[in-house]
This record gives sequence, C-alpha cells and structure tokens, in this order.
Amino acid sequence: MKTVEEAIDWIHSLLPFGIKPGLKRMEWMLERLDHPEKKLSMIHIGGTNGKGSTVSYLRHMLEANGYDVGTFTSPYIECFEERVSLNGEPISSEDLVDCANKVKPLVDELAKSDLGSPTEFEVITTIGFLYFATMTKPDFVIVEVGLGGRLDSTNVIDPILSIITSIGRDHMHILGESLEEIAFEKAGIIKNGTPVISGVSQAEAQSVIKDKADHCKAQFKQRGVDFEQTLLTRNETSQLFTFQSIEETFETCTIHMAGDHQRENASLAIAAMSTLKQLGHVKYTEEACLVGLQKTSWAGRFEIVQKDPTIILDGAHNEEGMSALAATLGAHYPDKRYRIIMAATKEKEMQKLLHPFLQLNAIFTFTTFDFFRAASEVDLFNQAEVQEKVAVSDWRKAVLDAQLNHTTDDIIVVSGSLYFVSEVRKWLRSTIKV
Repeated sequence: MKTVEEAIDWIHSLLPFGIKPGLKRMEWMLERLDHPEKKLSMIHIGGTNGKGSTVSYLRHMLEANGYDVGTFTSPYIECFEERVSLNGEPISSEDLVDCANKVKPLVDELAKSDLGSPTEFEVITTIGFLYFATMTKPDFVIVEVGLGGRLDSTNVIDPILSIITSIGRDHMHILGESLEEIAFEKAGIIKNGTPVISGVSQAEAQSVIKDKADHCKAQFKQRGVDFEQTLLTRNETSQLFTFQSIEETFETCTIHMAGDHQRENASLAIAAMSTLKQLGHVKYTEEACLVGLQKTSWAGRFEIVQKDPTIILDGAHNEEGMSALAATLGAHYPDKRYRIIMAATKEKEMQKLLHPFLQLNAIFTFTTFDFFRAASEVDLFNQAEVQEKVAVSDWRKAVLDAQLNHTTDDIIVVSGSLYFVSEVRKWLRSTIKV
C-alpha cells in the first residue's frame, strides 16, 4: 500500500468480518510485533456513555501539565485518522501507511489460520499500539474500549489505571439483558492490582464492579463516595463546579461542555489525575489542570454548530444518552421547541430511546444514512410512539427543511448515532463554519 486511501480502504475491507469477541487474534498479532502494548503507560477507559469526553478531559489536563498523550478512540467524527492521535493530532498519512504495511502480512497469515481473519477494529487497535510504541512514544496512552470490555480487543493491555464511566442499556444483544450482566462485561477491564475509578450510578452495577475490584485487590474509587462534583453556576457556554475528594479539592472548575453528565465525566478525569499523582506517575498543578478542563471539547457531544438557527449535534444513541440529551436541552433551552432529526442503527428500540422526550415540546424527523447497520426511516417512524413525526429518506433534505422552516422558538437537534452525526457534521462543514 502506497497511499493513505489504499490503507484505509484495506482496513475497511475487514468490516464484513464483523464483531468477534475474544483476544486470541490480538495476542497473536501483538506477539509477532514484539508486544508494542507492553512498552507503553496506558490508561484504559470503558463504560456505556462518557468514554470519549472523559478521554478528552484527562488528555487536556495531562497536556496542560507538560505530558505527551496518545489517544485511541472510536468512532471518528471528522476523519478516520483521528482514532489514533498524539496530543490531539491525528496519525499522519505516512505513518498510517507504514503501520498498515507492517500489520497486513500478519492479517493475511491469520486469515489462513484456524483463528480466522482479525476484524477491522482489531487491526486499527494493533496499528494504534504499534504507532505509539515505535513512532511517537508518548508519556501516556489513553485507550477507549470499543465494545464491552472483557472480550474487547483493547483488553490485551496492562494499564496503570482503569476507569469505568457508566453502565447503561446498550448493545444488549451482545453484552447481556441486565445491568449486572453489562457491568460484568465492562468490569472485565479491571486488572490485578491496578486502581479502578468508577462513575457508575446504579447500585446493582456498582456492586458488580466493586466485587471485581476486590477480587483483583485493586484500589477502588466510586463517584459519590470517594469523590464528587457540585454545580456552582452555569450558562449557555460554560459550567462552574467544585470537585471534592478525600485527597483534595478543586474549588472552581470551569468546563465548556453542556450537561450534568459532562461535570460527572470531568470529575472522573480529575479523580484519575489525583490517582495517577498518588501512584507517582504524574506531577501537576491545580492551575494547569483547570486550564486543561477549560480547553476541553469533544465533537458531536451537544455541539452547537450554528446559531441562526441553532443546530446542535449530539451522538446520543442509547437510553441513558437520550435521557441526558433531553435533560440538557431542558436545562439550557426550557422554552424552546425541539426539531429532532434522527437516524439510528437497526438494533435500537425507538420506544425506549424516545421515552424522555414524550413530555417535551418536540417534533421528530426520522431518516437514514449510508451505513451497513443503519435502520430505515420507515422502521424508525413505525417504532416511535411520539405525537409529531415524519419520515424523510434523504437526511440532507431533512436538515435543509428544518433550517428553512424553523421559527425563532425552534432548536434543531441531530442525534441517534455517532456515525450519523459524523456524516451530518462533515456535510455541514462544507456549508457553514463548524
């Protein structure tokens, strides 16, 4: 492969191999590459919602204190390369091609073995580890779990810290029907003796994670018990809060991401910094951490991309995410009508997802997009038990119609899938400055 287009096309060609839970293919490839993952100081972040934002808060605080930070995240919002980034800069085309060419012979060999071909995500994960270990060598790498935890391809690492952001009802066809079952899969990232920080709110899920931490003799910190955040003030553009833990207090933290859940994500990141300091991995000043928090943003998470009319992109795609979206809209725009343009993947249950909006002044446009797991607009329309709804097959027309027909009392919200939000965001960038 000579070009980045060829490399990305090759990686995407592995998509038909789907999701194959298990670590044997990853372990085989990494062994052949002399275990790049063992040469890195990694922080592992799992959970249903909040992973990406927590990664971003933590990354910005570490950077503000002078550290180089690699991040491995998914899915991408702007470009494929952003999944593997150093200090927020995506892997270069040249480095991606180089790493892909080193991994491809292993993929070809695996495909002929009893283990079978690795998946797209497994290959991206391997490329990320190889890039960080051999080309950039950052001080820390923050690794976001792809799906679940216990059998996720990222779970081959031996991190210095594990974080579980939340437990919610998502991917239940894979992870289990109950919160306890889902928590069991997420808790699979907990390693022997490695500290764990939890932002999980439900008692039954907390219990599963605490039991796993105890079994692994891992130091355990729970939000609401060992640390907490308290809102001081907020407006349309910022939130001011206090962080308190057994070890320290940050009196005035400012973030520019909306929603109560974002303060909770930020508090997880602060608790992570505090734990890393206790372990001797980092030194920091409170002032630098506060600067890092203020700089943090995360595309596609209650992102206001236009003001007249107001267009908000939010990648909410499960029950908890939609509840957070509804609550954030209610807190910031209580007197507005919400024009919600939604596309989702086939396994989503619209009735449950949209329950938080039943009592709100909202009208829905259901649409679809070019993605192999995308549900049709008709299926979403038929499932949704909301009063005001239409189905439009062309999402671009749906967005344009919302812009043309809005009133001063309307807020346009694009949601339902991060993949969909990514497509809309790229299109909007060609028409407005995002």
